[in-house]
Amino acid sequence: WANARTIALDEPDVDWPVLEAAVWFHDLVNLPKNSPDRARASLLSADAAVAFLRADGFPAEKLPAVAHAIAAHSFSADITPETAEARILQDADRLEALGAIGLARMFLISGRMGGGIIDMDDPMALHRPLDDKTFALDHLEVKLLGLPATMQTRTGRLMAEERAEWMMSFRSRLLAEIC
Repeated sequence: WANARTIALDEPDVDWPVLEAAVWFHDLVNLPKNSPDRARASLLSADAAVAFLRADGFPAEKLPAVAHAIAAHSFSADITPETAEARILQDADRLEALGAIGLARMFLISGRMGGGIIDMDDPMALHRPLDDKTFALDHLEVKLLGLPATMQTRTGRLMAEERAEWMMSFRSRLLAEIC
């Protein structure tokens, strides 16, 4: 919500109730990274959020906008955001993958899936293909460092670029300490 609010302040024509509802409910259905239905998680979240909000008396005319923002936020779903709220939520969600929280989650998920931190023989994958299912650090190049280029808003892009620089600095420090 903090990232979404920061981004929204620089965006015109934001429907704040739609944005807030979409932010709070965007990960209502959270499937494991290796689930075959992972790409559908945002659509399932959108459906669940609409059902809850409808029952709670949220304005019916705003429900399609909430559903679209939630559905479009996901990297895996590959749905183009068509509204200000969807663009803001997508950027805010991607910002969560960058920085300290993103690194912590990257290592946690890699460990849960049986992966290691780093390939000690070739930590930067100079002589092997990147493999973020086997080595957590490879996920920086496979996905995370490319996120700034996917940002939908100017503010989101600036925030993402700053966080990506920090992640590269962390990687350099990690390599200096363990290699």
